Amino acid sequence: MKISVCGKGGSGKSTVVTLLANELAENGYHVLVVDSDESNSGLFRLLGFENPPVPLMELVGGKKGLKERMAVRFSSGETESKMDVLTQDKIQIKDITPPYIMGDGNLKLVSIGKILQSLEGCACPMGVLSREFLRKLRLEKNEVVVVDMEAGVEHFGRGIETSIDSVLVVVEPSLESIELAAKIKGLSAEAGVKKIAAILNKVSSDDVSRRLGDELSKRSVQVIGTLHYHTDIFDACLLGHKLARANGDKEIKEVVDWLMSR
Repeated sequence: MKISVCGKGGSGKSTVVTLLANELAENGYHVLVVDSDESNSGLFRLLGFENPPVPLMELVGGKKGLKERMAVRFSSGETESKMDVLTQDKIQIKDITPPYIMGDGNLKLVSIGKILQSLEGCACPMGVLSREFLRKLRLEKNEVVVVDMEAGVEHFGRGIETSIDSVLVVVEPSLESIELAAKIKGLSAEAGVKKIAAILNKVSSDDVSRRLGDELSKRSVQVIGTLHYHTDIFDACLLGHKLARANGDKEIKEVVDWLMSR
């Protein structure tokens, strides 16, 4: 099972990814978290790691090496949405070794790559690598991948969701977030994803939850869970601490049950 977590910037994707990964691991699944957000750098802290893994992009010569490989493909007439930059035909989690993977036990983390400096160019090479990595990643029994996508919908244009089984949209209390969820549902369906739903986040009351649900229902977006505001979650995000099992775990259980149901 490969699960994409996406939504508006600041909606709480990394928080939801962390809660999902913790709950899945607690239930005996072997979880690989894929950090595919080239801008946000704090996911590793929420997961409890002291340092991030070395980006997978470094396996192919960094961003410069990726661009050179892409240039060769472009010169031969390939389009960005079709090209491959990795030599492997398939990848298994057990084949990824430190320092490109962090963690032990049931929870591990890899990162595609990050924007590190001004004027280094667009994130297109990371998108190409992310799509190919997820497409070639072969999962064994009880292995689950949870992908923290970049904010917005550009990753749909890159075709990353064509290798995804379920899309979970994080919706915060704003019209922009609601409308983006509706757009993501349509783009997910076009990419061939069968399971698409929303999780409400940063909800202050049951009334807010109801109103958000009503607006999403008007747009035919299914809501499968709600994360209310919790001080411990706020503190972990603000201070860069590990998001330990806490209040939010109880609310994430129904989301996990829906995602893992047939």
